[in-house]
Amino acid sequence: MRGRADGGQKKHLVPSLCLMVLILGFLFLYYGSFFGPRGQHTSSALEYGSRFSRSIGWSSDDSGEVGKSDESIFALEDGDGSLVPKSFPICDDRHSELIPCLDRNLIYQTRLKLDLSLMEHYERHCPQPERRFNCLIPPPPGYKIPIKWPKSRDEVWKVNIPHTHLAHEKSDQNWMVVKGDKIAFPGGGTHFHYGADKYIASLANMLNFTNNNLNNEGRIRTVLDVGCGVASFGGYLLSSNIVAMSLAPNDVHQNQIQFALERGIPAYLGVLGTKRLPYPSRSFELAHCSRCRIDWLQRDGILLLELDRLLRPGGYFAYSSPEAYAQDEEDLRIWKAMSALVERMCWKVAAKRNQTVIWVKPLTNDCYMNRVPGTRPPLCRSDDDADAVWGVPMQACITPYSDQSHRDKGSGLAPWPARLTTPPPRLADLGISSETFEKDMEIWQERVESYWSLLSPKIRPNSLRNLMDMKTNMGSFAAALRDKDVWVMNVVPEDGPNTLKIIYDRGLIGTLHDWCEAFSTYPRTYDLLHAWTVFADIEKKGCSAEDLLLEMDRMLRPTGFIIFRDRRPIVEFIKKFLTALQWESVAVVDAEPNLDSEDGEMVFVIQKKMWLVDDSLNDSA
Repeated sequence: MRGRADGGQKKHLVPSLCLMVLILGFLFLYYGSFFGPRGQHTSSALEYGSRFSRSIGWSSDDSGEVGKSDESIFALEDGDGSLVPKSFPICDDRHSELIPCLDRNLIYQTRLKLDLSLMEHYERHCPQPERRFNCLIPPPPGYKIPIKWPKSRDEVWKVNIPHTHLAHEKSDQNWMVVKGDKIAFPGGGTHFHYGADKYIASLANMLNFTNNNLNNEGRIRTVLDVGCGVASFGGYLLSSNIVAMSLAPNDVHQNQIQFALERGIPAYLGVLGTKRLPYPSRSFELAHCSRCRIDWLQRDGILLLELDRLLRPGGYFAYSSPEAYAQDEEDLRIWKAMSALVERMCWKVAAKRNQTVIWVKPLTNDCYMNRVPGTRPPLCRSDDDADAVWGVPMQACITPYSDQSHRDKGSGLAPWPARLTTPPPRLADLGISSETFEKDMEIWQERVESYWSLLSPKIRPNSLRNLMDMKTNMGSFAAALRDKDVWVMNVVPEDGPNTLKIIYDRGLIGTLHDWCEAFSTYPRTYDLLHAWTVFADIEKKGCSAEDLLLEMDRMLRPTGFIIFRDRRPIVEFIKKFLTALQWESVAVVDAEPNLDSEDGEMVFVIQKKMWLVDDSLNDSA
C-alpha cells in the first residue's frame, strides 16, 4: 500500500513541476524586463516596501487597512540606523510617468469592476500598501532642466515629455508643433485654431466687458476649464489676472496635463465621472468647455449640475460646441434638450454668437423657489453638504445658495486683487474671525520672507514656477507670494476644516487631498513643495512616512526644493533619508528662533539632485 502511495505521489509530482514551469514561463513573458537589470530594481522595490513597512511598525491587516504601532517612528533613537535604507531602488523606466492612483495597469491587474460609460476608470483608484512601488521614479533619458516661465508657456523640451502623438493628431488645431528638440505651443485649441488670446477676447466682447478683458475689472478671477487639452486657454488667461484650474483626465490624450504643468500652467488630473470634483461649492466665476466631448444630458444632467454646484451666484458657463450652432438633426435635438435643461436649472442665455453660447446662473434663490412643484432637476436636500467632496458621489440636484448669499445677491467678494487680502464672507462658516484671518496673513508673510532668504543662495529669477502648499490653512502662504511670478496649488487635508472655500474666495486655487495616498499629478511637475506639519498628521493616521517621502520625490522636479516645517524629531527622521532619496540639505534652522524647545518646530530645506538612470546605476555598481 505504501509503495503504491509513494508511486502516486511521484505521478502527481511530474504534472505539478510542469505546471510550475508553465507559470514561471508565463511570469517571464508577462513581466519581461522586470527580470532584467532594471526589473530587479522594480521587483525588489515592491518586496522592500512591504518589508520596510512591517519593520517600522506600519502594517496591513487582512482587510488591507493600514495600522500603526504604539511606538512613533519619529521617536527612534539616533543610534538605530537599521531601519533607514542607504539607497532606494530605481523604478523600471516604464514607470517614469507613473501616477499611482490613476494607473490603468493597476485597474487591469486588480480587475476592478468599473463602468466605462461613466468614466469610472479615469477616477482615482489607489493601490493597497503592499502593491506600492517603493522606488525612485526615473526621469526619461536625456532629461533637461525645464525651460523657465514665461518662455515655457510657448515651448518645452521634447526630451522631457517625449510624446509627439498629440502634435500629429491635433496638427490642424495648433495645439502643439514639434520644432527640433522642442515642442512649441502656438496657443491654438480644438475650437480656437487662431489662438487662445483672440478667443478669450471674443468671450469678453460677447459679455460686453470693458476693453474686451475677461476679468471684468477684477470680478472674474477663478475659472474652471473642463477638458482643457494642453491648457493654452488657462495659460493665456494669466495675463488678465485670471487663474484657471485646467482639468482633464488621463485618457487617450494622456499627456495633456503633463504638457500643461511642464509649461508652468496650473492644471490637475480629474474627470467628470461619478464623484464630485475636489472643489467646494461656489468656487468659480466661470466654467469653460470648448469641444470637450462631454454628454451633458446623461443621467438627468448630473454633470451639468456638478458645474452648477461649482459656479458662484451670477457665474458663467461658456460652451463652444457644434450643438450651439450646427443645424443637423442630431445637434438640434441635443441643443433643444440642453436648452430645456438649463432653463429648468434657472440659467439664462447671456450671449450667443457663432459657435459659442454663454449661460449665466441666477444671483438669488428666487427662480428656484418659483418653479412649478415637481420640476426636475430637484433642489438638493437641506442636509446635503455641497462642500463635502472627497470621494462623495455627484448628486443630480440643484445646489441652492446659502441665506447669506441669497441676501447679498451674489458672493459678496471684493474684486481682484483686493479679494486676496479682504476677509471673505464664508469665514463665518468656519467660525473664523477677521482678526484671526489678518493675523494669519501677517504670520505667513514673515515666514515666506524667511524662506526666501534661505533659498536665495540657490535660486535665480524664474527658478521657481509650480509650487505646492501641501497643508494650507487659509492660503496665506500663497498670498504672501503674490509679487512672485509663481502659482500655488493649495492642498487642504480632506479630514480637517474645509478651508478650501476660503482659498477660492481669496482668488486662489487648490484641492482637497489625503496624503496617505498619491497626488493626482504626473512625476516631476512641481518646483517647490511646502510641507507644514504634514508628517505629524500622517503619523496620527497610521500612514507610511517613507511612502510620503517617495511621493514627494515623485512630484518634485530635479533640482527642485522642499521646505519642511515640522517638529524636531520629524526633521531628524527625514535627514536620515537624504542619501537614499538623493537629496541635499540646503538649510536647517529653528522655525521660531526665540523659543527654546527641544521638540519645537524647525525649518528644513532640501534640494533634489539632478540624476539620470544610467548615472544612478553606475553609482550603485
